[in-house]
Amino acid sequence: MATKTSTAVYEGTGLRFTVQTGSGHQIVLDNGEGNAGPRPVEMLLAGQVGCTGMDVMSILQKKRVAVTRYEVSVAAEQRDGQPAIFTRADVVHLVEGPAVDETSVRRAIELSATKYCSVAAMLSAGTVEIHHRYRIQGPDGAAAIEGEVMVTGPHADPDAMGAPRLAGAAG
Repeated sequence: MATKTSTAVYEGTGLRFTVQTGSGHQIVLDNGEGNAGPRPVEMLLAGQVGCTGMDVMSILQKKRVAVTRYEVSVAAEQRDGQPAIFTRADVVHLVEGPAVDETSVRRAIELSATKYCSVAAMLSAGTVEIHHRYRIQGPDGAAAIEGEVMVTGPHADPDAMGAPRLAGAAG
């Protein structure tokens, strides 16, 4: 079992902290008043898009899919009450290339969502319903192909993620 570490040191100004990660990187976190860095909850979303982005690109590269541009974004809804937890997230993968295969993109996103992305698994195991979507843009202004691969969470069992609930399925 691996252990990951981070340490936050208060900087003596407002609510600013410098976080030292176990891998040796520093991140400044702050609130809206100090605004010297991202908010801690934004880092969860950064982790989500970074994790799934690395998975999907790695899979597409192994499949030799020619990608000229790849971007993954997330928009998450927080409830109004405290704690202001996330309840829903929409993750959208934008893939561009000369001949991007939709089946390969769908499979890469599915594998990330159900097997490889630890951040998505943790969020899905908690309170978050995550919608995993894509948009594929072909060359020369060809019509974009869009779709939803699946929905994971909330309260998903990370060990049973290989049999996810499909978008629009009852359950």
